[in-house]
Order: sequence, then structure tokens, then C-alpha cells
Amino acid sequence: MTDTISTPSADRPSPKPWIAQIHAYVPGKSTGTDGQVLLKLSANENPLGTSAAAQAARAHAGDQARYPDPDSVALRGALGTLHGIDPARIVMGTGSDELLNLAAQAYAGPGDQVLFVRYGFSVYDIAARRCGAQPVVAPDRDYGTDVDALLAAVTPATRVVFLANPNNPTGSYIGRAEIARLHAGLRRDILLVIDQAYAEYVAAADDDGALALAATATNVLVTRTFSKIYGLAGERVGWATGDAALVDMLNRIRGPFNLSLSAQATALAAVSDQAFVAASRDHNRRERARFVERLAALGNHGLRPLPSEANFVLIEFTGGLTAEAAYLGLMEHGYITRWLPGQGLPQCLRITIGTAEQMDAIAAALTQMAGA
Repeated sequence: MTDTISTPSADRPSPKPWIAQIHAYVPGKSTGTDGQVLLKLSANENPLGTSAAAQAARAHAGDQARYPDPDSVALRGALGTLHGIDPARIVMGTGSDELLNLAAQAYAGPGDQVLFVRYGFSVYDIAARRCGAQPVVAPDRDYGTDVDALLAAVTPATRVVFLANPNNPTGSYIGRAEIARLHAGLRRDILLVIDQAYAEYVAAADDDGALALAATATNVLVTRTFSKIYGLAGERVGWATGDAALVDMLNRIRGPFNLSLSAQATALAAVSDQAFVAASRDHNRRERARFVERLAALGNHGLRPLPSEANFVLIEFTGGLTAEAAYLGLMEHGYITRWLPGQGLPQCLRITIGTAEQMDAIAAALTQMAGA
């Protein structure tokens, strides 16, 4: 943001100061510095694409001259059946991003604080500033969530706590006991938003209990998305569940007709194809493990893959090969990844888990660049 835009002036509309302080979200790039289109492993998209059922549904989504169902009744019903949730306690959004912003907007404002962990999802800072609240960042623990640090950062002004689990961009994960401990340590008037964009990549045995907590607690909202494992990033479909009063507040301020006909149709079909979800999860677990094993062998050369439960791996560079050099070098090999200096991680690259061939090529390129 420039001084010209943020400085009040009598000859133009002046933005609210908290809006002028926002740094716009920067998505993963798909081209190199010269504009060349590269193989994109920067946005955590599903390398298997979209299920055949969802593709077919999109092609027959209905009369585009008509408004879509404003309440996404069929889609909410299917999600309710799949997860054992009353559909009345589900609210749909244009991706989970809309719902994260609405949660802050509904429960925080000027004079309030919104809390999240360092190296958390960059939208949390935007959501806080967008409603005039103060973003507060709790220290991490080796790039992951530190429940004690979050609780220690709570003040009388805290109104919303955001927690991504698994976390983006680090891939870190905390289990059921830590989620429960965090919730138990918060005042009941603080909204705990558990962002589960990558939850479907986690084994069922390792479930963090967030959906069960949202079913009983009055101050827990869980958000999920169709952009990741379902392979519907282009349709912008997200959903949230929690206490009926929380869902009612978000429904009051969400966009009317916020999910298009094609978005509802493709997401509904995607829910019915859990075989595709399972195949995507299995592929991710297998290829992530192979990739991490290859990278772990480069430890003596300053590369450390951080533990991940998501569909990406964050790599810390501490040796002669820097993250920036690796980022530029992978471009020369035809791949675009995510270098993160803007999120305080100039020493790290986040790499989406792609196909087996892509991961082998990237591991080989990093091995060569590291001099191993």
C-alpha cells in the first residue's frame, strides 16, 4: 500500500485505516520470472484433478440464466449425511476463505484482537484487519502450533482464535488432546475457528476431534473446503459447521447466491465419489513419504523437510543452497513452487505433492543443486 492511498485526502474517498494496512493475499504463481508457464506445484492443488462424477455434473449444471439455490440445500444435505451433521448447522461459502473472513467480521471489530500462530495461513491477518480488529501472533514451536503460547497470548480483548490443522504453510498438525486443551483454556466468549482445509488428507485414526467439538461446543466453528482433496479449486466451494447460533450469524452476512449452479452441482457429485477422495489421500500419503525420504537424505547438505500431514512439504534450507536459489533452480527445471519470504519464511520452500514423476524430478533436481 502506498502513502498516497493510505493518507487521508480531501479530494478522494479515504479508506478506513485498517483496510489500508492490509497486504493483499498473494496466490501461488503458475509462471516463471520470464512469464513461461511452468508445472505448478505452488498452490496445493490435487494432482489427480477432479473426479469423473464431478466433471460430468459440471457439464450438466443446469440453466445458467436462473439463480442458483441460495441455501445450497442439496449440498448441505449430502455433507450432513457424510459427516453426521444436521444440515441446518452447515453454512456454505465461496471457498473457506469467505467463511474465515465472515467469522472475524461477525465476532470481532475495532478494539478487539484476533489471535493466530506465527506461520499460520496468511488470510487470518487479512480477516482480522478487514474488520478493524488487531491481529495478534503467538510464537510457534519449530514452525508448528504451540498451544501454551496461544493461550498465553490471550488477553481480555481476544475475540477470535484461528487455528489451521493441518497448518498451511508448514504442514504441522496437533492431535485431539491438544485441540481439546486449547479449547478448554479459552474463555467461552472467544470463538475458536479450526480451519480444516487439509483434514481429508489425515488418516481417520488421527482425527483431531474438531467436528465432534463443533457439534457440542457453543464457541467452535470448523471450516473445510472442496479446493484441495476434492480437486475443485476453480469452483470456490467451502463450508463451515458449529453451533446453530454461529451458523445463523454467518448466514446473515454471507453473499446471497454465493455458490453458483456449477459449484453446487460439481461439489454435490464430488461428495458422492468418496472413492476419488480415498485414492487422492492414498496417493498423497505414498508420494509424500517417498519425497520426504529422498529429502531426508540431504540433511547433511542443509535441507530439512518438516513433518507434514497435508498435501505439501515445507523444506527448510540451512546450508549452502538457499531457498531462493532452489526456487529459481526448480524454475529452470520447469517447476514453480512456493518461496515464502512474504510470510517470514525466506529460508523455506513449500512444495505441493504432485505426481510420482514430478516428485522424482524435483528430488533429483534438489539433490543436484545441493551438490549431493
